[in-house]
Amino acid sequence: MDRKTLSLLAVILVLCFFCSCSSHPEEALLKRYFAALSLNDNTTLSTMALEPIDISAESWEIINVSEEVVEPFKLLDMNKNELDFKKQLEDHVGVTLDARDEWDNVVYEEERARTRAAKRAAKAKADELKVKYDEVLGEHKEMQKNYNEAKAAAAKEEEIATFSLGTGELPTIRDFTGEVFKKEVDVKTEGETGVNNYRIYLRRYILRDEATGIHHRGRWIILKFENLS
Repeated sequence: MDRKTLSLLAVILVLCFFCSCSSHPEEALLKRYFAALSLNDNTTLSTMALEPIDISAESWEIINVSEEVVEPFKLLDMNKNELDFKKQLEDHVGVTLDARDEWDNVVYEEERARTRAAKRAAKAKADELKVKYDEVLGEHKEMQKNYNEAKAAAAKEEEIATFSLGTGELPTIRDFTGEVFKKEVDVKTEGETGVNNYRIYLRRYILRDEATGIHHRGRWIILKFENLS
């Protein structure tokens, strides 16, 4: 094989490489998804979509693909946020209990009072402390709500990232850094239920374990389906 032919082959290989890098991952992913759907292969569907759904589709086509968005992986900050809210909640337990005890003690004094004047004074004090306790309890419930939301958000992000990486549990993933890639794909399907339109949310995670220096290259996954019909 002469040098000219080798050079030509090298150019072709380079072009093929760049074509593969600039290919449309959403098309390949959705082809596999709808192929598995037609075979009722729930096992395969569950490896591609976090929340697979059954779509009646004899045919389908991609209508629109959004621009790819790249964001920093925020699980480290989300975990810190969760722990901060947890500490605030734990520190506030004593404050809440003290306010309740203070109110209960005055209510008890009111019940034990023997004169009308003493009962009126105790009731006024109890009413005042009840208002204070309600305020403290309201603050505590708000802290509980913030903690629950932060905890759920961090757990969900960890679940999605782990699913994209496809490596099973990673105990230290909350300390990873990296990037999150997002796309939205609009698809039109035709089947027994007629024509339907879906927006499909895709994600991919490329992360780095800062403790070991190991990179984890995730795959594109289907996060969820939104019925636009």
